[in-house]
Amino acid sequence: MADAGKRPSSSRYARQIVLPEIGPDGQARLRDSSVLVVGAGGLGSPAITYLAAAGIGTIGVVDDDVVEASNLHRQPLHGTADIGRPKVLSAHDAVSRLTPDVRLVALQERLTPDSAGRLIAAYDLVVDGSDNFPTRYAVGQACADLGRPHVWGAALGFQAQVSVWWPPLGPCYRCVFPDAPAPGVVPSCAEAGVVGALVGAVGSIQAMEAVKLLLGVGAPLVGRLLVHDALGGTWGEVRLRRDPLCPACSGMPPASSARPPEACPTAPLSLTVAHLREGLEGSFVVDVRPPDEWAGLPGPATRGVELALLRSGEGLDESLLGPRDGRIVFVCRSGVRSSEAAYLARSAGWTHAMSLEGGALAWEGQA
Repeated sequence: MADAGKRPSSSRYARQIVLPEIGPDGQARLRDSSVLVVGAGGLGSPAITYLAAAGIGTIGVVDDDVVEASNLHRQPLHGTADIGRPKVLSAHDAVSRLTPDVRLVALQERLTPDSAGRLIAAYDLVVDGSDNFPTRYAVGQACADLGRPHVWGAALGFQAQVSVWWPPLGPCYRCVFPDAPAPGVVPSCAEAGVVGALVGAVGSIQAMEAVKLLLGVGAPLVGRLLVHDALGGTWGEVRLRRDPLCPACSGMPPASSARPPEACPTAPLSLTVAHLREGLEGSFVVDVRPPDEWAGLPGPATRGVELALLRSGEGLDESLLGPRDGRIVFVCRSGVRSSEAAYLARSAGWTHAMSLEGGALAWEGQA
């Protein structure tokens, strides 16, 4: 916890103190709270800004990177004058300009499996803005070990996902993503691109989830995956539950108060291009992109069922997806939308539904 000091300024936080869910006592609780933000980049930049603006007493920021010109379109925490500076120091200065009420701890290092526990143990929860799988899995394991809420987000292109991993109340990161994709299968933001406003929206939601958790109000995204398609202007939700065999959190007891889930990702949720090629004849491959996008980058599918139809339930029909006991593989451009499609299909009874890792980009790259 942050050190308790004088009562937070009523004028600075007046617009949130007036909310009955917060009030003066809730504002004092935020002041006495601490959050570790992993990464001061696209997701961390808005998250740090809004956590500080909300009056979180202590914010730790762990990042070993420096500011580059290519960061600035999506990381407004930093400016042109910060190019070449460590991101944690730029973040420290930005928060200092914003408010004197917040202590920012600059941790200029890379979070690793060896350091994750040490870094996370000092904070009440983690906002994960990392952009690589080794860091995400290290954060997920340490949060599961320590019982810390793991507020996670991911964005690529125009697609994004947000959730709160927190066993035993819900799944941990590895329950839902049991294995990291092979290096190079999922493109990076540098390779596939990303829109600055999208990561701004996701980072802001992560900050909101952190505030809700610290205050104990509302319904956090525990056991729920929020999925955003910025091009379509849609938000969807997929219900999740813990994997009873998860190597990261299966030792924890079940939570009797947790809301019953609708989908259980106990079998692998994705497969590689190589595995799909090996067993292509036994798979029903469905593309979830709009026809014009599918035509521009075909991939391996022979049938299209748009994601919007799966979300509405209209596309969850055996006449479109094949028998429920068969193997179905969903494909999109990069693997984000197809992951949601696999969850939706599993919740409707297609127990072997999977997503193609890396999507049509990976397929075409290995053709």
